Parts: sequence; structure tokens; C-alpha cells
Amino acid sequence: MKRIAFAGTDGRTLLCALVAATATSAHHSDTFEGVVVRGTPAMPEFSKRLRWPVAFVPTPDNATKAYASAIIGALKQGAIDAVVPMPEALLFEGIVDLVAEAGLSDRVMGLDRKGAFIEGDKVRCKYLCKKAGIPVADRWKDVDARQYGDVLATCLDFIDTHGGAVLKYPYSAGGKGARIILNTWDIREVYDTLMHDYKAEYRRRFGKRGGWPLLIESRMSGVEISFTIFVDRLGHYRILPTAMDYPERFEGPASKTNPITGGVGALSPHPMETEALMEMAGERIAAPLIEAMKAEGILRPCVIYPGCFVSLDAFGAPTHIRVCEINIRLGEPEAQPIARRLRNLGSLVKGALQGTLDRISPEVREDQVALCMALVTGPGGPDGQRGYPWSCTKGEVLDIDFPYFKRKGIQVIPSAMTYDAAEGVFKSDGTRVAFLNANATVKPGEKREEVGRRLRNKLLAAFDNGKIRVIPREDPGGNRLDLRRDLGTHYAKAAEIFQT
Repeated sequence: MKRIAFAGTDGRTLLCALVAATATSAHHSDTFEGVVVRGTPAMPEFSKRLRWPVAFVPTPDNATKAYASAIIGALKQGAIDAVVPMPEALLFEGIVDLVAEAGLSDRVMGLDRKGAFIEGDKVRCKYLCKKAGIPVADRWKDVDARQYGDVLATCLDFIDTHGGAVLKYPYSAGGKGARIILNTWDIREVYDTLMHDYKAEYRRRFGKRGGWPLLIESRMSGVEISFTIFVDRLGHYRILPTAMDYPERFEGPASKTNPITGGVGALSPHPMETEALMEMAGERIAAPLIEAMKAEGILRPCVIYPGCFVSLDAFGAPTHIRVCEINIRLGEPEAQPIARRLRNLGSLVKGALQGTLDRISPEVREDQVALCMALVTGPGGPDGQRGYPWSCTKGEVLDIDFPYFKRKGIQVIPSAMTYDAAEGVFKSDGTRVAFLNANATVKPGEKREEVGRRLRNKLLAAFDNGKIRVIPREDPGGNRLDLRRDLGTHYAKAAEIFQT
């Protein structure tokens, strides 16, 4: 099992393939080749220019059947030996089932359609957690979304007893289906907005009949931390390094003008990561979840990615952990700084598929900090576009100073980017156009917050000096790209909080 493929069309897909091919393990002699199934139009040319050892398997389109056909063909021809589907939609739509039907079940990592409800149906997942004894919100209720009276009564109850309520569209929503209510005045507006956003999806699923499931949770507080866990076919598991993501578009709390997005950056490790916390996540979440998956008959080699709220004492030690939701794939962009700190990603994928994770520990660059910044499409354009995550201008030329980024040790990962072969230029395809990644070592006597600040300043300097630009049609000297400028500051914030 040498050629490991990652299937998808975003930055984590290419970066994981690159890490699998280039990282050197200190304990395993295996070498791996990294492959991307589909990717984006810019990725092959990008890799060619930078001489990255990544191969590509094309698909005719972005449909799950097209992915499956390409993957099955590549496996049978020996172009790849294993595959990790990255987007959750592929798992929901049965890509694992299609590969298994071709007799290649042992070559694909991920849950099949029977098990995909863990992420794809938040209500069913809550009942699974209840059965398994996994801690979640103190109170939660499954109501009919069209019965506003029940929604109102539940929200008022949770606001009174827990200081707030969270409405959750229970199906796949790209991380945007949760709406927080902190006071009575907001209930109707938040409810109406959620119903406006998902009414079409409800009707597609259920038609006009009753029973539109809506999950309402009591508000949880604490530190948000997610855990990336590889699970093998026998139920052994390994928790990878943590990462902290920045889901809000701008600095500050989420609001109508600062929406939750697909993520605009991440850093690893999470500022609150400790050995005790990792043990707690294993004992209270990973182990009972895997046992429940065995009992349900849905266990197979996979990734589970629970998002949690963690309570801490005055010394930063964890006292309680609760699951907010459970995903079944690598996070984006959290997977990028996590992967950059791993030396044996290929061995971990191989171990998950072969049932040997009990003999393979994650080899983590413990002395390093990794930071990832998303470069998103900013406002402006022929129709006055608002920019990501709203309306975005597309088709504008990218200008990238490749020698500068190589000299500064900054990795540029293309995402929503195309390549115009006729003109020989990369072009923006809107949304999250590219990611900037960099690692730094915490030297003896140096504090982690100092390293975080240094990394942040390095990436911001590259952006501010125009080393990567999307050139606006109306301003050849400008830059359509935008980013969030507070990424990486939370090491310093953590140090301030626990300073005694």
C-alpha cells in the first residue's frame, strides 16, 4: 500500500497528498506516493511548477458516481492503492458503498451510507450519543420545525435554565446550520432566518407533510476544541494533534454581519491542548463511540471528528467535555496545520485500513506550531459583490511571487482556483481562493505565543506586500483577496488567561 489518494476539490486534499509523499517517519521505513482524485483545475499546474511529487486522477465531473468510477479504475489498474474521500457529501452519497460493491472495500477509508448519519443526521447522532453515554448538551429536544409554538417554548425554557438555546438544522449544512439564541428578543428572527435558509431543503426531503426535524440544544459554554481521530477496522484508534479553527468570517463573535463560514484559518496545536485533555477525549468520546458503532454494525476504517466544548480549571486542566457534533471526515482548513505537523500520515492511513493502529502512533512535530490562513475573495466587482461568504467575483487573474514564498518558507495551497492554459495564468474561482501555511519551531527559552506572533506576522507581511494578489478588473494595482488578521493570536490570549 504505497500510493495513497485523497479525493476532493479543496486545499486539504492536495496538502494531505503532499504530506503523505514527502514527510519522513522516524519509526517506519515505508515510503508513500501522494495522489489527488479530481482536485481543482489549478492543482496539477501548481504542483508541476513547484515540483511537488503529487499525481492526479481526473474525474469527468464532480458527481459521486464519477468519483467512484475513477477511484475503482485507478485501484484496479494499480495507479492508487488506497483512497481517503475528503468531502462529507461523497460519504453521504455512498462512495464507500460503490467502491465496496466493486470488491475493494479494504482500500477505502470512510463510513458507508449506513453509518454516515453520524454527521449527516444530527438528531440520530444525538440518540446514538445518548445510548453510548457520550456527554452532550445538558438538555436537547427533537421538535417539528414547523411547530413554532414548540420551538418557542423550548427556547424560552433553555434560555431560562442555561442562558441560551441553539437551533440546528440537523442535516448537512456546510457548518452553517447552527443558530445561537441568547435572549428572548432574538427567538423569532433567528427562527425565521433558519426556516428561510432551509425551507427548500426541508421540502426536498419531506415534501409538504409534517415532521420537519429540528434539533434544539441548551447553550454550552467553555472552550471549543475538535479532535481528529483515525479509527481502524478493528476499533483501534489514534487521536491526531488538535487544531483551532476560525469559523467566523471576521474577528469577533458570530452575528448577522459576521457569519459562520467554511473556516478562514486554523492553527495547531490548539492553545488548550494538554495530555490530560487528549486522554479525556479518548476515554469519554472516542472509546464509547467506537463501541456504539460496533454495536450498530457500522464500524469500518474511518475518520471521526467530534467538535466539543471543554471546561477547564484555573490551571488549564480539563474538568468536563461535551460533544457539540460529530463529523466523519477531516476538517477544512484544520486538516492543513494538523497534517503539516505529522511525519507519518501515510502510515496512519495504511494502519487504519489494515487494522494495525494499535501499533502505529502519530509522529507529531511536538516542538512546532503550524498556522494556516485562508485568502478569500473580498468585496467588489461588476455587480457590487459583497465577497466571501456571500456573492463573489470570479475569473480574475492571480499574481503569485513563487520565489518569494519559497524563500520565506511559506506554502501556498490552491483551492478555489482555476488555470487558463491558453493565457498561462491562474484565475480566481471565488470563495476561498488559496491558503497560506507555515510552521515554526519553538526554540529553547521561547514562548509559544512568541512563535505564533512571528508566524502571523510573516504571513500577513506576504499578503500586505502583494506577494499573492487577485487583480481586480477595475484596479490593476489592487488586490481582490482578503483575510482575517487575528489568526494565531490565541496562544497569547491563552497565556494571559492562565497567568497567575
